[in-house]
Amino acid sequence: MMTLAGRTLFITGASRGIGLAIALRAARDGANIAIAAKTVDPHPRLEGTIFTAAAAIEQAGGRALAIPCDIREEAQVRAAVARTVEAFCGIDVLVNNASAISLTGTLDTPARRFDLMQQVNARGTFLCSQACVPALRQSANPHILTLSPPLNLNPRWFKGHVAYTMAKYGMSMCVLGMAEEFRDDGIGVNALWPRTGIATAAIRNLLGGDDAVARCRTTDIMADAAHWILTRPSREATGNFFIDEDVVRQAGVTDLDRYSVVPGTTDFMQDFFLD
Repeated sequence: MMTLAGRTLFITGASRGIGLAIALRAARDGANIAIAAKTVDPHPRLEGTIFTAAAAIEQAGGRALAIPCDIREEAQVRAAVARTVEAFCGIDVLVNNASAISLTGTLDTPARRFDLMQQVNARGTFLCSQACVPALRQSANPHILTLSPPLNLNPRWFKGHVAYTMAKYGMSMCVLGMAEEFRDDGIGVNALWPRTGIATAAIRNLLGGDDAVARCRTTDIMADAAHWILTRPSREATGNFFIDEDVVRQAGVTDLDRYSVVPGTTDFMQDFFLD
């Protein structure tokens, strides 16, 4: 199975960035995509809304359903999943993409920011997975793909931003546990994480601006890697913590420079959690 044609993807946080890139790659196959995100009105510092994303998905060849959804709220998650099942007669893929970040130390992390990261990252991933499993069990090739890192317990990844690390590792622990819990159901549960920085609003606004973006890869590498994972037989691909560049190489890409923001770059910003 090398195509997502006719399959239905429920993607959180897909109004922009990596989530939208994954959606557009699937749309080129002719997939159905539910965009579950909060951005309804334009944001002064962030591009895109659920409606601009839906228009781009339709233009790329897919079918789109724009759903305002705060994944911290159980009722909203369950309603969004129900709308997707009703519109597209099921769900084949859940992509847990939505995430909150604050690279602050313990004394500089207010409780509200700690709660936000835990609620969006760990709780949101858990709630969306929980809500989608009944529909995924009906799919011929069901997948849950979570954008979270390998569980690396090196203290360097806790020292400067323990709250963020806890929240991202909460997502990864969902992958670790659910891969085994739903193995007999044939649901492939995997994680995907980038080797380098990816040119997103988070990099531009929080991690160095345009200079940092120039040392990143584009969202296309994550989209291509996700596509390869999601077209594998789910019973044969589960419990993995995939790294984007390893995946695209396995998919046959030999020239990774195609993904560089600045062609020819070799001094990439390395992503967190990878030694």
